[in-house]
Amino acid sequence: MKLLVSILISATLLVAQRADPKKARDLKVEADPFPEGESQLMTKKVEIPRSYAIVMGVGAYQNLPKDLHLAYSERDADSLYSILISLEGGNFRSENVKKLLGPKATLANLKQELEVWLPSVANENDRVFIYFAGHGFVHQGKGYLAPYDFNLNNIAGSGYPMEALAKTVGQKVKAKWKVLLTDSCHSGFVTSETRADNLNNLWQNLDKNMFSLTASRDQERSFESPDFGGGHGVFTYYVVKGMEGEADDDRDGQVTAVEMTEYVRKNVREATKGKQTPRSDRGSFDPEMLIAYVPSYATAAPPPAPKFGALIFETNREDVEVFVDGKSAGVASKGAPLRLPGLRPGTHQIQGVKMGYEPDGPREEMVYPGQESTVKIQILIPRKRPKAAVDQFEKGLDFYNKGFEQNYKKAVEHFTQALAADSAYSQAALYLGRSYNALFDQAKAKQYFDLAIKIDPDYSEARSSYGGMLLDIGNVDESIRQFDVVLRRNPKDLQTLYLRAQAYRIKERYDDAIESARAAIAISPNIAEPHFWLAESLRMKGSYKESRKEYVDYLRFSNFDSGMSGNLNYYVVGFLIGQGKRRRAAQKDIWQDLRSMAYFGLCDCAFRDKKLADATLFCQKSLQYDPDYAYSHYLSGLVYATQAQATGSLETLAVARKHFQRMLTLNPDMDEAKSVKTMLGSFDQALSASR
Repeated sequence: MKLLVSILISATLLVAQRADPKKARDLKVEADPFPEGESQLMTKKVEIPRSYAIVMGVGAYQNLPKDLHLAYSERDADSLYSILISLEGGNFRSENVKKLLGPKATLANLKQELEVWLPSVANENDRVFIYFAGHGFVHQGKGYLAPYDFNLNNIAGSGYPMEALAKTVGQKVKAKWKVLLTDSCHSGFVTSETRADNLNNLWQNLDKNMFSLTASRDQERSFESPDFGGGHGVFTYYVVKGMEGEADDDRDGQVTAVEMTEYVRKNVREATKGKQTPRSDRGSFDPEMLIAYVPSYATAAPPPAPKFGALIFETNREDVEVFVDGKSAGVASKGAPLRLPGLRPGTHQIQGVKMGYEPDGPREEMVYPGQESTVKIQILIPRKRPKAAVDQFEKGLDFYNKGFEQNYKKAVEHFTQALAADSAYSQAALYLGRSYNALFDQAKAKQYFDLAIKIDPDYSEARSSYGGMLLDIGNVDESIRQFDVVLRRNPKDLQTLYLRAQAYRIKERYDDAIESARAAIAISPNIAEPHFWLAESLRMKGSYKESRKEYVDYLRFSNFDSGMSGNLNYYVVGFLIGQGKRRRAAQKDIWQDLRSMAYFGLCDCAFRDKKLADATLFCQKSLQYDPDYAYSHYLSGLVYATQAQATGSLETLAVARKHFQRMLTLNPDMDEAKSVKTMLGSFDQALSASR
């Protein structure tokens, strides 16, 4: 089997070696423990008991006419087997799972595995799982599962009695948890003559270790259809989806019996328009019984509380009133700076005001977690602007600072009136550009950014903001030009330095990106974003050990909640350019996306360094922050496929298959999609050929 698996995945691994470095994100890392401030992969330790399973599926019956054959029962059993042995699913060892499909699912074989093998291997601390897909019949008030050699002329002699199954599982099999899933009675052979004496009722008196979930209630059919995953029983389709993680309601990476029951019942009822309702006896099982463990499906822990920072305001005149985010924060004087601690990290709007003079600002200044930054307020020019223009501008600022679409629209109205009252009001033009950018009207945003720079060519803040917007819309060359103008005037403009590093990274000018990011880090070593773009560029250059360190630094320095949800100007202006996923995002989305990308990089680096166990953990962490990033699933598939190649493990092959399938669902147009589809066919053959 090891040789077979190796042959099957070799083409996939060749695809990985040929992959575009911008997509594969080559990285190298010596996997250390998670960075400071990061929780471990799961919030609580998950102990999975030793597990045994029997999976049975019969579609084409030896003695039944073809019109009574079932189209998808054996396919259902195959899918259930795959998710059972998946490391991100049931977590059963393949050698502990008996699979009886079609002609192998005879009455004699069912009795051997259920009555002899299972009681002989399962112990009191183990978990057992029994699944049957096929016909169920009732004869003289007694229920029977129909094995492959079932005969309608001898139901009692050729069927497997549900009473025998109940007795064996309830009394002979010793296990901590017992799970029975039956997707039977597809053709409606439970009739009104049998009434309450059907398959479900046999489980009500078993002990609390038993979890039984059956496909339908009394008098109901169990449907199958080609509309579910290419052809499945509706019940089994949702059982498998639930075990893949969809049933994990609290997103802790664990699918419990209660979660599985609620998920399957709800979705099957909706899919069949109320014609089929799965049933379980809620009082007969431990509600925390573990059905599946899917660590990559868990939700990442929320960001911890922020490490607040401080701004120190110095000014060239006496009695200058300082405003922060539109509110008066105190007075600074020449020789008597104003210190404001306890500010949340991120961008703040500041302004210095003195009667009779034009204000300094408003402009944006950055507060970095746990750090103090000095802000210089320069009051120089006697007031010249019309009061009407200033009043409208201040009203616009009030709406702008509140964030969200409706407020940005109000801000546009007031900034427009301010500019109409004073055509040389460069600040009004800048904030019109910012407001339109927040409203996704980049054409008008560009118009007003251009106007602000035309009015005041030395307006560095306007150029930097304009450059960030240009990154957002993919005009990288022009963004670099704007950043260069700012940095010629002020080589230590921190935000512009790391924005330019990002732009150079996109242009694959890795040496320039490294230089710009390192310049930003030299000014302020504990700011997170320059470390991220430095890591990306070093990785592309092949400096894997250095890049790994920078990713870890990014994760460490960015691990806080800035509290800016819903506002425009998180301090990663122009973040995630070219990824095709930026919307008017709240800060929390940005935080999660960047962390997902950083863990993706660490996963890739561990993979390239052949540290597959570490790569697995990093990829799982990446998916916790962004479960819909196709390349994270692709990389996860490669990691698991490589493990399968090394070990011949069907369990690992099953989870690789799951991630590749998810990748294709999310992005079927990826360059790697064609080869992955070929590999999935080979994976299915290998899993189907297993015992």
